[in-house]
Amino acid sequence: MTEQTITALFNSREEAEQVVRELETLGVSRSNIIVQAGQASGGTGSSATTNEVGFWESLKDLFLPEEDRYTYSEALKRGGTLVAVQRVTEGYVDRVTEVLNRHNPVDIDEREQSWRSEGWTGYQAGSSGATTDTARTASGREEVIPVAEEQLQVGKRQVGGGRVRIRSYVVEQPVQEQVTLREERVNVERRPVDRPVTEGDRLFQDRTIDVEEKSEEAVVSKEPRVKEELVVKKDAQERTETVQDTVRRTEVEVEDESGQVSRTGSTGTTDRDRRG
Repeated sequence: MTEQTITALFNSREEAEQVVRELETLGVSRSNIIVQAGQASGGTGSSATTNEVGFWESLKDLFLPEEDRYTYSEALKRGGTLVAVQRVTEGYVDRVTEVLNRHNPVDIDEREQSWRSEGWTGYQAGSSGATTDTARTASGREEVIPVAEEQLQVGKRQVGGGRVRIRSYVVEQPVQEQVTLREERVNVERRPVDRPVTEGDRLFQDRTIDVEEKSEEAVVSKEPRVKEELVVKKDAQERTETVQDTVRRTEVEVEDESGQVSRTGSTGTTDRDRRG
């Protein structure tokens, strides 16, 4: 959500306090309202310089452009009171502006022209304070604007891409084979004959003949054989992927227009914004 800072200058502290009370009635938190009361210095030398530098420093928290801070600092030095409403969301911008305008804020452009007719030189590029370079030297401080940019860093991390699981297990399958078996049997047969005796007959002797019967039976054995191999391995491939994103950087715009007051963009809405 976009937030803005809205500022207005008033001639007296009493006018500014009335504005603050009305803003609180509107629902604006008091912590978001800054009241910076000025004080006419009327003096010379170090006391006046210290006053001006103090006003300049107090306006830094409003993130105003340098030329606007220069003008507001001069207004505070001359006794004005600044009211700044911070963190104003889009829905409240019109209502806050209406409250500020209702209490007759100072026309800062008109007031600035009046000061110039009296000899006030106004904002000059390169100055850093409410008055001159003397005040800058006295404070011992300077403005530093960091110029930064983002760099895209691309790394790698491993992510899961699916899993392949291989499991081996044993199953039994019935098989059958045919085999030819040989079997022996002993048969005793009586045959009637009528022939003369020979020497080989060995008659009238005790004799015993043993004949053994044999048969074959199937013998089963199993021999494991490797029929196939399953090879598991991973192949790694590289690919180039284009990563797209956005990075931010600070752009600095410097305007130097001799003899003119140049005001460029600000972080919030000022009196000039409301009148324009």
